[in-house]
Amino acid sequence: MNDDIEETIDWQGNHVDCAACAHSDMHRAGKCRLSHACVNDRYARRIDRFFNWNPDLANQYVTHPHFEVRAIAAKHAAVFLLLPLLDDPEETVRWNAARRLPKKHILKLRNDPHREVRIRIVTLLEDSDLVPMLQDPDYYVRLSVARRLAPELLEWMLHDEEAEVRRVVAQRIPEDWLMRMACDPEPRVRLEIARRLPAGRLGEMRSDPDWRIRHEVASRIRPEELGALAADEDEMVRETARARASGGEMRRKELPI
Repeated sequence: MNDDIEETIDWQGNHVDCAACAHSDMHRAGKCRLSHACVNDRYARRIDRFFNWNPDLANQYVTHPHFEVRAIAAKHAAVFLLLPLLDDPEETVRWNAARRLPKKHILKLRNDPHREVRIRIVTLLEDSDLVPMLQDPDYYVRLSVARRLAPELLEWMLHDEEAEVRRVVAQRIPEDWLMRMACDPEPRVRLEIARRLPAGRLGEMRSDPDWRIRHEVASRIRPEELGALAADEDEMVRETARARASGGEMRRKELPI
């Protein structure tokens, strides 16, 4: 079955000529197929099929002038041929090489100029090897680090400049650190803190300026500590506090984030 794209053009814009191909014998043997599995085609899907069918040929193509060929060949080539690809000008090639190499060889990609490579490198590293990426200039790289780093190492990210990074940090830090983020300037971060605090400590957030945090407090704080929440300026907070104070059913709704 052919791909949706019928044209068979190589990476330089020329029509693919099976008769002139170095693998013409393979074509006759059914090991490649025009418009479906072809190393000379410019479409990545067809190149990928070629190497899936013929992985033993990948070593020959890690220096091919077309980056798609190099990138896909890197998935199958011998590992000892991959190190030079970490300096390839194309980020896709660098990443495909990195994912198959031992960790000691890929650490330099923590400073790769392309954010997608750095984001993906995070998935291959752990803890101490991730620490140098805590100050990455791209917030999504730092967000990826915050999701992967061991909770006890997240102290360095408590005051990250990006609120979404701090929100993930608030979800993962050890419980005894939670109050260190209770005054975060971003309400979404404080809400994560309120959701994780045990009922006995929620009283420290009763006066939060955001109604969503006060509602979370009102819904879980010990009844004897509800206090002024029963007269809160927000209707949802008041109703929840009064219902709990009287032993009735509290009104709960999905809170906007």
